[in-house]
Amino acid sequence: MKKYFRFEELGTNYRTEFMAGLTTFLAMAYILFVNPSTLSLEGVDQLPDGVTRMDQGAIFAATAIAAAVGTLFMGIIARYPIALAPGMGLNAFFAYTVVLGYGIPWETALAGVLASGLIFIVLTLTGIREKIINAIPANLKMAVGAGIGLFIAFVGFQNANIIVGDDATLLALGDLTSPTVMLAVFGVIISVILLTLGFKGGIFYGMVITAIVGMIFGLISPPQGLGGVVGEVPSLAPTFGQAFSHFGEIFTIEMLVVILTFLFVDFFDTAGTLVAVATQAGLMKDNKLPRAGKALFADSAATVVGASLGTSTTTSYVESTAGVGAGGRSGFTAVVAAGFFLLALFFSPLLSIVTSEVTAPALIIVGVLMASSLKSIEWDQFEIAVPAFLTVVTMPLTYSIATGIAIGFIFYPITMVLKGRAKEIHPIMYLLFVIFILYFIFLN
Repeated sequence: MKKYFRFEELGTNYRTEFMAGLTTFLAMAYILFVNPSTLSLEGVDQLPDGVTRMDQGAIFAATAIAAAVGTLFMGIIARYPIALAPGMGLNAFFAYTVVLGYGIPWETALAGVLASGLIFIVLTLTGIREKIINAIPANLKMAVGAGIGLFIAFVGFQNANIIVGDDATLLALGDLTSPTVMLAVFGVIISVILLTLGFKGGIFYGMVITAIVGMIFGLISPPQGLGGVVGEVPSLAPTFGQAFSHFGEIFTIEMLVVILTFLFVDFFDTAGTLVAVATQAGLMKDNKLPRAGKALFADSAATVVGASLGTSTTTSYVESTAGVGAGGRSGFTAVVAAGFFLLALFFSPLLSIVTSEVTAPALIIVGVLMASSLKSIEWDQFEIAVPAFLTVVTMPLTYSIATGIAIGFIFYPITMVLKGRAKEIHPIMYLLFVIFILYFIFLN
């Protein structure tokens, strides 16, 4: 095993890799509770006609298993210290744009995730994926990431009632004297403190501390004995296989846009994470990522597995840098993290005490981290600033990640052509321009 994972070459050992895997798991364990809350639309009282709510227990199990399987793929096949799980941003798009906004049943949305994963595998195996990535300008990639960050943060503020609706101004500050709102604000503050002080699993620990404080003040019901903490693995029956049985419902223009968005966001989320983690671990060679094809295949295969089980797109997590920072260098780090995700399956009873006030701070903090890509946009060039700004700002304002991407991709060719920079625009961008124009004509 040491030889397979190249311990000697990488200067690592079992103890270091184990601690790195545990660190990575703790840094991203929040997804086990945030994902069920997000996909089940917890805190949303009224759902569109014909749309039902996903089962939180099934989502929890699907999240843990998809994370474990995807992370094992990455560790064993690609041999990278990178963990995977259902992606933040992609789960928000699934829940709040596709299901809540478009009124598409979650079963059909899962079929869309499955389709995107299958397409992702084909694009990866044929090498087309890299061409598509290169066709999208870096500024728009950064804008999409930042826009999703603002959208996620807005959802967090809304779920915690820190931001509420207002007849006069559309939005207003909520009642900060409300005990539950105060608990959410406390969660944000404690998470900020932990992350500022450099705690690797600051988001997860922030959720734990917030939940404990909520129990102390009677805002959250504490678990009843050991059975309230550890229990049987929740059944996957409510969500398992729904993606396959509803696959025939994806052949519409609306679902085409949904699948394109799943693909687009996962494309760059994965690429950025792989490069970031590999660079920190010193695994890049001649500015290229060794075994990139295997890493991308592991990522896309994990999406297919996750959709089959009942969760949104599974993708590589930048929190893996926490494990690398703890010394992780080989795929064994990922194997250890996968083991902890499987172990976490037995802690589903804790779902009952994780309220929206507990998960909201995690959404807000993740939004802050994603918004950091704003610094990489060339704001001094107006022809770039316009589509980038519109991409970022329209995601939270229209409550739709897809709409933000569409508007940005429509304005980019327009401003670039008018500026005399038409030669810099890849033909794929013109194709996307047409697709998104049709999107607004027929779907809005």
